[in-house]
Amino acid sequence: MNNIRNFCIIAHIDHGKSTLADRFLELTNTVSKRDMKEQLLDTMDLERERGITIKLQPVRMEFRIQNSELREENFILNLIDTPGHVDFTYEVSRSLQAVEGAILLVDASQGIEAQTLANLYLALEQDLVIIPVINKIDLPNANVEKTRQEIVKLLGCEADEILAASGKTGQGVEDVLRAVVERVPAPLIHGEKTQALIFDSLYDDYRGVVVYVRVVSGEIKKGDIIHLIGSKKDTHALEVGTFKPAFSPKEKLLAGEIGYIVTGFKDVAQARVGDTVTHAKDKASALPGYKQVQPMVFAGIFPESGDEYPRLRDAVSEIRLTDASLSFESEHSPALGFGYRCGFLGMLHMEIIAERLRREYNLHLVITTPSVAYEIISPLKREGVLVIHSPVELPEQSKIEQIREPWVKAEVVTPKEYIGPIMSLIQQRHGTFGNTDYLDETRVVLHFEVPLAGLITDFYDKLKSVSSGYASLNYELLDFRRADIARLDILVAEEIVEAFSVLVKKEDAFEIGKQIVKKLKDIIPKQQFVIKLQAAIGGKIVAAERITAMRKDVTAKLYGGDVTRKRKLLEKQKKGKKRMMGIGKVEIPSKAFLEVLKR
Repeated sequence: MNNIRNFCIIAHIDHGKSTLADRFLELTNTVSKRDMKEQLLDTMDLERERGITIKLQPVRMEFRIQNSELREENFILNLIDTPGHVDFTYEVSRSLQAVEGAILLVDASQGIEAQTLANLYLALEQDLVIIPVINKIDLPNANVEKTRQEIVKLLGCEADEILAASGKTGQGVEDVLRAVVERVPAPLIHGEKTQALIFDSLYDDYRGVVVYVRVVSGEIKKGDIIHLIGSKKDTHALEVGTFKPAFSPKEKLLAGEIGYIVTGFKDVAQARVGDTVTHAKDKASALPGYKQVQPMVFAGIFPESGDEYPRLRDAVSEIRLTDASLSFESEHSPALGFGYRCGFLGMLHMEIIAERLRREYNLHLVITTPSVAYEIISPLKREGVLVIHSPVELPEQSKIEQIREPWVKAEVVTPKEYIGPIMSLIQQRHGTFGNTDYLDETRVVLHFEVPLAGLITDFYDKLKSVSSGYASLNYELLDFRRADIARLDILVAEEIVEAFSVLVKKEDAFEIGKQIVKKLKDIIPKQQFVIKLQAAIGGKIVAAERITAMRKDVTAKLYGGDVTRKRKLLEKQKKGKKRMMGIGKVEIPSKAFLEVLKR
């Protein structure tokens, strides 16, 4: 155990975690040159294309180093390559609990960004040894000294403790591995009974659920009957082993090791991230920190044509097997037909699931505007708290004492010249400001709280726009707070179209209603009569537009005679249009539903 080092790499998106991991694999000869490829640990095509890590990936490496007596010593290095995005914070926090040290990677050209800070705070909460590394020093615009000063100010460490490397060229990579061996402590045994932390899981078509574990104490042998404390399930350990980076079977996993257990479960929800594995006959207590991940963002996923619904049903069920954080339930929309109301960890998670459905199952999808979960407090206390995800679920006003919406705590890292535009953007989204920290003379961290509904649609795009692309965002769920929320209905020809209804803040109702009716005015074709388009809260109209009637020249067939004949025909047409306005039906084209409901 003295020669085991468990560590992970934490960083902001696109700061070079996976590329540095590639150099580690080459340097330790874990993967042969023939099998080596870029971003080896990123196994999904989506990860390679976008250059981001979506699914964390562990690997076991062997590293030979000369000790103080000049004898070669062999060390086992267990690396976990973690995602950098805010949506996967819980996965990152579980991975950090499975290791003793973390390499804090900072891009020499970008400096410290929002998710660098967030992941660093998570690592400090777990009391990990932090090894600061400046990456991408080979870039022409790399500013190593400035980045070094930012890290010194952030960590309070000495400048010579910060390593410089290039994941692309391999420069300084061996020094980073030596620092891992020298600075990261060997694992400690915390008891005699078997305890293992699940930090990830995947579904295998042939073997069922495979859980990735860090054995904290005891040992797990092939064939043992194991018990999962959180889900209260028993199963056999059909196979155990380590990652090289493919599965490498062993007879047993010992305390301090990171490896996998083939459980035979048929649903990843039975083996959730953060759960504790122990022996069924001699059960230990649960490891701290386990919680069920709650979805943050909800959206409807519908097939473009009703024929694809059975394929969508099968596809969503299969993806759920591999991703326990996805939740879904059937939904029927008068406009879009049958589909699913899905819960996601965040906007990136939603994009990834939608892209997987399109690529892996060749589906043509309509994804509705994302929304958040609201809590409804009833005046009858015995009814408890009702959680709703769509306007259709909102009860009548007499059954509502108050509505609460989720708020998040957020940080934006930005150059100081963009503070003004960013603050006004936060105010538009009803945010409240906290404190402001300066990383150096030019870069600043803005701390604020904001309703989640204000973040999930286009906040990130607007933030990049007002900061010329320099600002970065990180957020975490804070609590639920009272909100003045109402259901905004859209009326076409004085009839409510339920598919267009949305939940909005009352003060934003005019703005959002105006946008929707304007969009509909451009899309709905003209009829023989005037079409009223209205946005209403209850009986109050907050925004309105009109589509003028089609003008048919009824006097074209006239010849000769006086003006009274002409006037008579125009009066007749006027009465007809008035009658049609009362009884006429408007057929709304499917394009209108797509335009309004789509993001």
